[in-house]
Formats: sequence, structure tokens, C-alpha cells
Amino acid sequence: MKRWLVFTLLLAGLLALTACAAGEKATPAPATPTPAAETRAGWEQEWELLLAAAKREGKVTLAGPAGDKPRRALTEPFQKKYGIEVEFLGQRGAEFGGRVRTEREAGQYLWDIYIGGTTTAITGFKEIKALDAIEPTLVLPEAKDLKSWKEGRLAFADKDRLVLSMVNYVTEAFCINSSLAKAEEFKSYRDLLDPKWKGKLMMHDPRISGAGQAKFHFFYVHPQLGPDFIRALLRQEPEMAIDQDQMARWLAEGRAPIQVGCSSTTVEPLIEKGVPLKLVDSRQMKEGGSLHVGVGSVALFNRAPHPNAAKVYLNWLLTKEGQTEFSKAVSYPSRRVDVPTDHVNPWEVPVPGASYIGLDDEDAVWQRRNEVLPFLEGALGRR
Repeated sequence: MKRWLVFTLLLAGLLALTACAAGEKATPAPATPTPAAETRAGWEQEWELLLAAAKREGKVTLAGPAGDKPRRALTEPFQKKYGIEVEFLGQRGAEFGGRVRTEREAGQYLWDIYIGGTTTAITGFKEIKALDAIEPTLVLPEAKDLKSWKEGRLAFADKDRLVLSMVNYVTEAFCINSSLAKAEEFKSYRDLLDPKWKGKLMMHDPRISGAGQAKFHFFYVHPQLGPDFIRALLRQEPEMAIDQDQMARWLAEGRAPIQVGCSSTTVEPLIEKGVPLKLVDSRQMKEGGSLHVGVGSVALFNRAPHPNAAKVYLNWLLTKEGQTEFSKAVSYPSRRVDVPTDHVNPWEVPVPGASYIGLDDEDAVWQRRNEVLPFLEGALGRR
């Protein structure tokens, strides 16, 4: 009896050990995180910490393109999404560049982000070493994934990769009051030299950075136009002005039938209201058009008052949502491949493989400053 009991106990023990061993084999080891999961967890944690710091700062100061549509697009969606205030200044590049220089000389560091033209960013802010690099601030995969951007790259306007071009568009030839001039009668920029337009042209003063200077730069470097064409154009006795809002009103009122160097962001809202203005398609001009960034570059100020909020804002701005809002507000095609262009004039969208004269990278900006501008000041006098 005792032997039977001992045998039974031994058998039960062996069965228990076998079951335990089987259980250990059946229980899988904790899964090792994949590299993708680790990366995703890493950026999410970084983003949460950044967002928390940005919310403690409470706001971001942004200098952007003038106009109600850009202001609303660059403030309201971001504020709604993140609860961080956007203190917005609508500005014209030439004026704001001087303002920042003066402020910094006085030890004032008031701005986080600049959105506008490359000329001001490069000759104004970069020249005084006022900018920080953008790429290290990008956290959201959607913002920094190069497959989301044309040509698989972020397009920086300068060699040090401080000024990012968010858009690229083919500029209009010029603007007209369609009650006083017909777009179809222009096949070449030389048609502006017709005696009937003498004393009837208005131009955004090319001696300051902006649409007028960019257009005259195009005239200057174009092999079929050049300095002689500019001299002939100036003999047409054009009226010069610097305020784009005022010039658009004058054009609408018929003070002049044609404006060379107009602001599409200023003119298009008037066109939508039924004002008889028209942007003349540069594709109908035998000399073609030029490729621009317009007010579509972004730069990050160093010594920013709200550095974390600025980083959050930059990340949002470069997502599909941010670029769609901006593109619709300024009517320029974004360089993001997933942003629609149905709100943009067809002729503004660059055609892949087509030849354009690009005028907004660093070399072109300095050519405009060191070569084109002295020529214009020689022809027109200094401002």
C-alpha cells in the first residue's frame, strides 16, 4: 500500500513538472519593438514634450503676408488645433526687414517666425545672422517626409538651408484693368512699348524689394529683353508707387490701364468681388515667365521669444493641413505633392520639364541686390 502511494505521488509530481515546462514553452516572450515602432514612439514622446512646453509659452509671434485671407489662414486653424495664440503682423517685406534690424540693434527680439519673400529673409535677416536652422526643429513625420515634397526634397533658397521655399509659381506677366486694355492684345512684353501706352503705365517701384523688382530682374536677365528693353520701358514715363493696396485701387479706378509688378494676393480678392481687373497669363508672352516664391518662404528667428511654440507652428505649417490653408490664402501652388491646386490659376502651376527663369534663390537675390538694383538706381535715381 505504501509503495503504491509513493508511486502515485511521484507520478503526480512528474506530470506537474511536465505541465509547467509545457506552459513555459507555450508562453511567448515579450515582443521586441520593431525599429519603426521605436521611431514612432520616439517622435510622439518628443512631440508631446514640445507641445506641452509650447502651451506653457502660450503664443507665437508671426510676421506674415499682408491681407485678411493670409492672416486668417495662418492664425485660426492653428489656434483651434493647438490652443496656442498666434500674434500676427501683416507686413510688406521691405519695411519689415528694416524694422527687425532696428529692433535687434536695440536689443529687442520680438519675432518667432517670418513668412514672406526670400529677398527680405536673405538680405535682411540672414545677413545680420538673425535666423536659426529649420530642419532640426521638424518632429512630425508628415512635415519632414521628403516623399511629400516635390522632387523629393525641401527646397531651401539659400546655401545654408535657413530660408525654406514652401511654394513655387509662375508669375503673371502684368495686371490690367480689363475695361481699358484687353489681355489678348499682348503677345510680348515689348507690346508695352507701343506709343499708345506712353504715360499710361503704372509700376511697383523696382528700387525696393517686391513684385516690381522681381519683374525688372526678369527683364534684365532675359536674353530677348535685357537692359535696353528696360530703358525703353522707362521712356514710356510710367508712374511709380510702392503701396500695392493703393495701386490696386488706382488700377480699378482707371488711373492707369496697366500695372507692371502687381501683387496677386492684393488683386485677386478684388477680382472675386467683380472688379474689372485681370492678371495676364505669362504663357501668352513669347518670352515666357519666371519662377517665383513670392511671399511663400518661411524662416525661423533665433533668440525667439517663444521657441517651443515656434517649433510647433513650423511643424504644423509644413503638414498637408498647414500648406493647404496657406496655399489657398495666397493662391500659390504648394511644393507639397498632396496639396490640391484647383484654387490656383492654371498658368501659375509650373509644368514639369518646362524651362523657367528662377529668380528667388540666394544667387538671384544677390544678383538683384548687387547688379540689377544699381542699374535701376542709375536709370531712375536713388529713392
